[in-house]
Amino acid sequence: MSLDKEIVKEFLDESKQLVEGLVEILEGIEGDFGKVSQLAEYGNGVDRIMGGAKSLALLAPPDHALHMISDYAAVCKAVSYKASQISNNEELYNICVGLLLDATENLIFLLNNIEEKVSVLKQKIPQAFIERLNWASNQFDENVSATVTKSHPSEINALIKKLGL
Repeated sequence: MSLDKEIVKEFLDESKQLVEGLVEILEGIEGDFGKVSQLAEYGNGVDRIMGGAKSLALLAPPDHALHMISDYAAVCKAVSYKASQISNNEELYNICVGLLLDATENLIFLLNNIEEKVSVLKQKIPQAFIERLNWASNQFDENVSATVTKSHPSEINALIKKLGL
């Protein structure tokens, strides 16, 4: 089996529309701790990108960007779901919103460069971003879930490791 270019184009078109909505959510809640629960909406949107990429990746070679897009979207989803549960740390909330804004820019880059090999794309993700992501992941309490169901507290770290970043 191989990837149908038209299906990939449809995935990209839908994903880019979803990303526009994700950016709107983040920009709309930036600096407003009272809107913390809206980060779950971001998670739902990025989950759709993750699912589409994961489904298409089944038909792609192992070094295709779809695999990285799927894993990268999973990291964004985990951070947003965990951050949506912050109840008493406005500073961490603001850091997470900023981190997700940067993460979404990286996701746009990945989508725009879907024809590149994973090895090339990995080199384009800034190390400073990865360090901030690791730091943020270590700030969440063990009882905070990265999904709507209970998950292991180090899920974000495991997803970052899976990405090879």
